[in-house]
Amino acid sequence: MKKPPACEPLLELRGVAKAFGQVIALRDSTLALYPGSIHALVGENGAGKSTLVKIIAGLYRRDSGDFRYDGETVDFSTTAESKAAGIAVIYQEPTLFPDLSVTENIFMGRQPRGRLGRIDRGAMRAEVESLFTRLGVVMDPDRTADGLSIADQQMIEIAKAISLDARVLVMDEPTAALSGVEVERLFQVARALRDENRALVFISHRFDEVFALCDTITVMRDGSYVSTRAISETDPDSVVAEMVGREITDLFPKIETEAGEPLLVVEGLTSPGIFNDISFTVRAGEIVGLAGLVGAGRSEVARAVFGVDSYRTGTVTVAGTKVAKNKPTAAMRAGLALVPEDRRKQGLVLDSSVGRNTTSVILDSLAKLGIVTTGAENRAARPWAEKLEVKANALTTIAGTLSGGNQQKVVLGKWLATDPRVLIIDEPTRGIDVGTKSEVHRLLSTLASQGMGVLMISSELPEVLGMADRVVVMHEGRITATIDREDATQENVMRAATHSSSTESEHAA
Repeated sequence: MKKPPACEPLLELRGVAKAFGQVIALRDSTLALYPGSIHALVGENGAGKSTLVKIIAGLYRRDSGDFRYDGETVDFSTTAESKAAGIAVIYQEPTLFPDLSVTENIFMGRQPRGRLGRIDRGAMRAEVESLFTRLGVVMDPDRTADGLSIADQQMIEIAKAISLDARVLVMDEPTAALSGVEVERLFQVARALRDENRALVFISHRFDEVFALCDTITVMRDGSYVSTRAISETDPDSVVAEMVGREITDLFPKIETEAGEPLLVVEGLTSPGIFNDISFTVRAGEIVGLAGLVGAGRSEVARAVFGVDSYRTGTVTVAGTKVAKNKPTAAMRAGLALVPEDRRKQGLVLDSSVGRNTTSVILDSLAKLGIVTTGAENRAARPWAEKLEVKANALTTIAGTLSGGNQQKVVLGKWLATDPRVLIIDEPTRGIDVGTKSEVHRLLSTLASQGMGVLMISSELPEVLGMADRVVVMHEGRITATIDREDATQENVMRAATHSSSTESEHAA
């Protein structure tokens, strides 16, 4: 593992504090980034990582403490100042313009122009093709961003940052929705940028990635600096103990439960060009894992089952009742709930409160004479906020100000408040810290033990193997295998996900 060079830090923050009214986001934060190093920044959701990054990016201004860049004291008041200084940030959630092309998104605000002052679209396209070749990405530079998967959106953000030739590159959960092959491509690019003497920050809850990629690690807890060490001088257990202040003994607290009657039966679901002949069953008390590489069609199947997307043929039945297609309200009445992959766009109203978001799908049940009071909303929302340990100052906290993991908890609470018979949850712990992962897993296992059916879509193979009673594997829109828990291994799931010649397809009953 490459060690940071012995030189002055390129970027340094010391004793930085930041508060939003009565909410203290940072108390005493310290971070030093060196050229030629990849620096991991870790901590639970709410530890202050995102706030620290936003100060570096010029979105927030610190209340106190020192901020030095390239040997000078700085105080970025805008993102433009930070970018001009050579700092690029890839945020956890993509921020693309959906109606613009991939190329236009990458060059937004800095389009090259020809001799007559016109935008040089040929030069832009050639640069994007070069960037994609460097990243190992196959994508049409001329297609619009609308409809791209999270993985593709992340790759565009990475290409945009690299095109800025930044000296400091901050990556906030960049691999959360990437396949193993895409992660390794990203790592190759990150190492190449490090070897060009750039400073990189890597924020991730995936410790296997942190220890595989990074040279140095800084731990934060409750808005404060805890420690900085060389990766070679620590281990995952020590990092977790510093992050959470307690020991995590069981990341996958699976409760063994005997499966009951079929709750969700999907038969022959087909949407040409997206998925074909999808059939599986989720029984009461059962967690079924839907696995596969990014682009296999897992999320598309979930959205079709819930009625968000249409399909041409096939049926969806919940507890013996056929559900009308393309009608989410009918799916909800039947007892289905869907926690989507993209929480910000599909799961939350960002400028509404935690309480309002949590109760948004059960308002009718809270109304008296057609009126829903804030008190009624908060009484209904509080049990879920407490159960999921949402780190918010109050239920009136605006959801958009929460960390990514806490936003995920609010979305989960919103759908659990509907008391569903079947919970479909897409990437349940994406962007969630290790301590909260264990709590989410425990919650899912408890819900299943109480008779709920759970369809869990996850790109994290250890999560699938640790939590699922059966694993349904997809490849290019088709089910290639259904594997019982006792027979599921990383090897046979990946064989089915890549549809190697040795894989035998086996469909669920």
